[in-house]
Amino acid sequence: MLRTINEAMEYIEEKKNERKKKLQDLNIYVCIGTGCAAKGSIKVYEALKEILKENNIKVNLQALEESENRVKRTGCCGRCSSGPWVIVMPYGYFYSEVKPEDVREIYKETILKGKPVEKLLFTDPATSEKVLNLEEAKFFQAQSFYIMEEIGKCECDSIDDYMGRGGYLSFLKVLQEENPEKVIQVIKDSGLRGRGGAGFPTGLKWEITKNSKGDKKFVVCNGDEGDPGAFMNRTLLERDPHAVLEGMLIGAYTIGAQKGYAYIRAEYPVAVDMFRKAIEDARKLGLLGENILGTSFSFDIEIKEGAGAFVCGEETALLASIEGKRGVPRPRPPYPAQAGLWGYPTLINNVETYANIPKIIRDGAENYRKRGVSNSPGTKMFSVTGPVKLTGIIEVEFGTTLRQIIYDICGGLHEGYEFKAVQIGGPSGACLSEAFLDLPLDYDSLKSAGAMVGSGGIVVLSKRTCMVEVARFFLDFTKRESCGKCIPCREGLMQAYHILEKFTQGKGSWEDLENLEFLAELIKKASACGLGQTAPNPILSTLKLFRDEYIAHIEGICPSGMCTAFKKYVINPQFCKGCGLCARFCPQGAIYGERGKAYVIDQEKCVKCGACFDKCKFKAIEIK
Repeated sequence: MLRTINEAMEYIEEKKNERKKKLQDLNIYVCIGTGCAAKGSIKVYEALKEILKENNIKVNLQALEESENRVKRTGCCGRCSSGPWVIVMPYGYFYSEVKPEDVREIYKETILKGKPVEKLLFTDPATSEKVLNLEEAKFFQAQSFYIMEEIGKCECDSIDDYMGRGGYLSFLKVLQEENPEKVIQVIKDSGLRGRGGAGFPTGLKWEITKNSKGDKKFVVCNGDEGDPGAFMNRTLLERDPHAVLEGMLIGAYTIGAQKGYAYIRAEYPVAVDMFRKAIEDARKLGLLGENILGTSFSFDIEIKEGAGAFVCGEETALLASIEGKRGVPRPRPPYPAQAGLWGYPTLINNVETYANIPKIIRDGAENYRKRGVSNSPGTKMFSVTGPVKLTGIIEVEFGTTLRQIIYDICGGLHEGYEFKAVQIGGPSGACLSEAFLDLPLDYDSLKSAGAMVGSGGIVVLSKRTCMVEVARFFLDFTKRESCGKCIPCREGLMQAYHILEKFTQGKGSWEDLENLEFLAELIKKASACGLGQTAPNPILSTLKLFRDEYIAHIEGICPSGMCTAFKKYVINPQFCKGCGLCARFCPQGAIYGERGKAYVIDQEKCVKCGACFDKCKFKAIEIK
């Protein structure tokens, strides 16, 4: 255990020297993030350790003691769909889609001879060519790594490796200087804004919490991340848990907190395990607990696993959940900074916000502001999904445009797909048309366009997508996740959803269009919390930019052909053999006829399920 600040600084310096040397030696990094683990990376990790242990390998004519320890666990690099990833240092060979049976070839060619295994090298979709190193792929070249630095070359579960990268030096600096006001000023000067969605100035929140009176104070990390398709927080907690922990420690010292809680959803077991180990390792070294490093500062952290309620991403609902109550938002003011957990002042920030803090303290506010734009400095992690060539987690500077993300980083859309829109900001975000492709992504620019950064989810939509169905899909999610406390959200979202259902079922009217717009505006203004206030965004943005699609649905057409209610399944008598197979598999009994003669579909009974289309062996069923 480290007993003093000076002792801790010496220890970190020692680890920095060790890591510098280690990067020149043979080390194999295997991604064990959720995406890669789901595709078998743990088996690859174990297979690599086993083969090194069995063969007691020699590298550069020197026997490696405990050679299996040369296999390291690293976190997500952002391209989960191409995992499992293996990176072999010092060569930097970047292998994708590695299977346990590939391990022997990696051993023979790379570990023993230093040569790459060509077939395992990552194929860059932008050029269709193999790349030796991660940095050579366009997907990574076009990004701006800051909190995801040392991607693929850091050990996610090692406090020594984090210290070797300069980790915890910022916390030691804060402890040594004993000047919380200076810390707050640096954060304020940096312009850091909360990465949880609202973009509130972080330094100002810290200042308010510090100045609030209370016998106790708490620090809370919001790692709930309930947006479908968004996994930035999970990625950070899995690949660099100590960065988040150090940010919380700095925040706790600055505001005078004695206790912290990390609220992480239970659906993130790898992230929970990683953060729990980070806490235990920090406690063993004396960075958590009573009188940390011989100072008067005492602080400890506990993990609270969320049960998966989307509304618990709202800070007051999250605090209620930590208290053991039902996760329901409460009116504000008072804000958590004034009266949070059990009525005491509470600092609550997002995972990504805390991860920025140590780097800002280390590098200074001026250096941080070199990235991004004046009103939104720094970088932001986004998750990109949809029919683009490269999906996954990216990190870019604020001010980067949607066009740069979709075409430069993600390689554009797949062949046969044409761009139509993006849905940005999670299920409560807005849909933006092609006219907004060159809009800079920052808090204020997106707000002026009726959208928001939110947690950072970007869903790319093609012309095959019905925008009315998109609005219905996201509203289906938010209405189910409503806590039900306030009438505008509970009842309003349900009624708006029913209207959208009518449109997608071909039953929408002009009156429905008018009522939908009225309801959306009412819910936005009258709801009690952020969930209800932002839930109508998909409706309002599609009504504004894609109103013609709503009108087309009223007139009996779904322009994209996505809404099945507008499809008509008919049997072409020229091709029908009268086998009756379609009738046997029709769940509604909508198909009738005599064997040997052409069958007929009753359009009144048909629910457009397509079962008949799938079963017909003679291609007699047509969609009109």
